Amino acid sequence: MSRAAKPEPVDELDEKAAKAELKRLAETIAHHDRLYHEKDAPEISDAEYDALRRRNEAIEKRFPALIRADSPSRRVGAAPATGFAKVTHAKPMLSLDNAFDEEDVRAFFQSVRNFFRRKEDLERVDPAAIEVAAEPKIDGLSCSLRYEAGELVLAATRGDGIIGEDVTANVRTLKTVPHRLKGRGWPDHIEIRGEVYMERPGFFALNAEREKAGEPVFANPRNAAAGSLRQLDSSITASRPLKFFAYAWGEASGPIAATHWQALEHFRRWGLAVNPLSRLCRGVEEVLAFQREMAAQRAELPYDIDGVVYKVNDLDLEERLGFAARAPRWAIAHKFPAQQAETKLIEIIIQVGRQGSLTPVAVLEPITVGGVVVQRATLHNEDEIQRKDIRAGDTVIIQRAGDVIPQVVSVVAGRRPKGSKPYVFPQKCPICGSLAVREPDEAVRRCTGGLICAAQAVERLRHFVSRDAFDIEGLGTKHIAEFWEDKLIKTPADIFRLDYDAIAEREGWGEQSAAKLRDAVEARRRVALDRFIYALGIPQVGQQTARLLARHYRSFARWRQAMVASHDHDGDAWRELNDIHGIGEDMATDIAGFFAEKHNLAVLDELLREVEVTDYEGARVATNSPLAGKTVVFTGTLTAMSRSEAKARAEALGANVSGSVSGKTDLLIVGADAGSKAEKAKALGVKTLSEDEWLALVQSG
Repeated sequence: MSRAAKPEPVDELDEKAAKAELKRLAETIAHHDRLYHEKDAPEISDAEYDALRRRNEAIEKRFPALIRADSPSRRVGAAPATGFAKVTHAKPMLSLDNAFDEEDVRAFFQSVRNFFRRKEDLERVDPAAIEVAAEPKIDGLSCSLRYEAGELVLAATRGDGIIGEDVTANVRTLKTVPHRLKGRGWPDHIEIRGEVYMERPGFFALNAEREKAGEPVFANPRNAAAGSLRQLDSSITASRPLKFFAYAWGEASGPIAATHWQALEHFRRWGLAVNPLSRLCRGVEEVLAFQREMAAQRAELPYDIDGVVYKVNDLDLEERLGFAARAPRWAIAHKFPAQQAETKLIEIIIQVGRQGSLTPVAVLEPITVGGVVVQRATLHNEDEIQRKDIRAGDTVIIQRAGDVIPQVVSVVAGRRPKGSKPYVFPQKCPICGSLAVREPDEAVRRCTGGLICAAQAVERLRHFVSRDAFDIEGLGTKHIAEFWEDKLIKTPADIFRLDYDAIAEREGWGEQSAAKLRDAVEARRRVALDRFIYALGIPQVGQQTARLLARHYRSFARWRQAMVASHDHDGDAWRELNDIHGIGEDMATDIAGFFAEKHNLAVLDELLREVEVTDYEGARVATNSPLAGKTVVFTGTLTAMSRSEAKARAEALGANVSGSVSGKTDLLIVGADAGSKAEKAKALGVKTLSEDEWLALVQSG
């Protein structure tokens, strides 16, 4: 601020001047965020930066209707740097399901037991006796190390679990990562997975150096570790006190061990650091005692942990348990209780989502919760506001649920200001003024404006280009909103028809930035089927559901044909959609409903003239698998394994598991007391297998 003319006082700004100033502040603060988070090269002091943000907040407080979609108050940090090559993980780096209390942990152990059927298996998975490897959950950055013939050849971040970033040069600077594995016995190629972290003493020393040099300090050790690992200059990474703990593995050319615990011992012998606090426990009571012990030691440890991870020790059981859509069935993270803080709720604002949902958000006086500055918190819906009687001006208790999502827990009733009034939820959309309707069976109120609502249109386009969809770098919320307002983009296809010469002439752009955007857009003219489905923004279809659909239908042409045919709720296509494991009737209704709208089909046709949708490949499946690409149905009672285990085994071998028999069924597995499915399969000429034949088939695969 000291390098420019003194700005006009906030209380003297009119609405037009305030709008222009908010635009300038958003661009200026975003510029400095990029310098700080990506390049580690700030141009201004902390005090100058804080002054910019305080001015932005003051203007927003005075003119709440002018708060921008790209407001700095809605943004933390900056987009990832673009200087790293992409790496596709041979096996997805999935996150873990969370347990937040002892009841959740007991339910996890019971779910493991319920997965199996045979008596000898049940003895091994008895919740009171099952062996579990337990280890502190380090609060750092997940990373994978690929070794070939014992040599480190690749290191990658977790990214979105499917695609990460190549950080090999930076990881080579970590002293706890061997460039060559020690000893013997390691497979020809193996991917070691673990956590890059920074211990507190090193973190405090780093911040002291940065403060002394006039540079911004890091908020916490996790941010410091992530920022240090993702430096484009590996010499900067080398100067930071980063460490690595190994805790798992991905693809390997040969067996590692018989148990998870043995694998950790191998890691130690091969020269990798393994957390010395890890412990082999027997039964649920021992792991709960271990979690309580770690919680008591948490503050004394040299590094941050946010919970404890439990993994089924027997790798045979682990392999059979396999993965659900979102996480492994053989592991869970037991998180520590959420941290709380008290602050003032300044006002309640409404955000409009891409499906028209009106979401109330609490604007707070900034408060640090669990090492993170919180300025906004979700209020969920109007029922939640009414139930807790949350009002503007209230003193409230804030917590970060699972140390992630800030939420308002309760109101400190004794500190409510006099004259406060209950919050009245708007009956109209705050963006377009259309009626906001709440269906009788829903908790959410939705804008009926549809495509005429700027918030919905912009959010849908923003979703389309987001990281897990088309992943178009350089086309963020700010640019989407401006391009939409100026009629440069109205539909997704317009993104691929942008006039880059005209964009280069726009304020804040130029030939170089326009050329970078062009390159980013052109690089996304080929997109995988699961990303394409997710990008469409169909209600209830998130990233995991998109993968389920892509995995089942394999090609866009087949998926589209089936979805159009699903309008007939008595037809095979509708039954097939409902039978996909993980998709129920309500979700199927939304998916089929999307294709029932002519304007959606027109948008698809227009888009397909611009992009190519590649067939789904998913995780690598052995090409010699006897079930790869086949549709399998189970009927009757299985004796050797539970239905859940049978389905998991089939899916692991590349099969699509359906719930009903149709002309598209390849195999029907018939257990005891089979019913009408067996008769229908016989009538359709579908091949059937007994349980013994099924077991022989999967063992050969």
